[in-house]
Amino acid sequence: MQEYYLWIKAIHVISVISWMAGMLYLPRLYVYHASTEIGSQQSETFKIMELRLYRYIMGPASIASVVTGLGLIGVFGMAIFHQPWFHVKLTCVVLMLVCHHALGRWRKAFAQDRNTKTPKFFRIINEVPTLLMLVIVIMVIVKPFS
Repeated sequence: MQEYYLWIKAIHVISVISWMAGMLYLPRLYVYHASTEIGSQQSETFKIMELRLYRYIMGPASIASVVTGLGLIGVFGMAIFHQPWFHVKLTCVVLMLVCHHALGRWRKAFAQDRNTKTPKFFRIINEVPTLLMLVIVIMVIVKPFS
């Protein structure tokens, strides 16, 4: 596995960037979508954009991020679980996955014209992936608590 470490790491970084692009953009689409009239041309356009972003970019990128992340854990072995920063990072990754699935539920609500959330709600939600990303990057690069 060591000989593939740099390839796994590169694919992991690429997939995380792709996933985060969607995690940051989809709630912004929801802000605008929540302001449109149900059944309008604009609303129908948002539905298509949201579906494609969630299903064809965020979905595969999240899976690739998790799979390559597990591959990196495999390279480091069980010793990484003794690092306190890693537990913080792993917790934030789990919260990111929870956020991802919540965005998926809200997408389905929009698709079925059942959204009850306000644009302000989605503006606040838009900050969650950003905060999680900041903590994850700091844990991986700075490795505090080591």
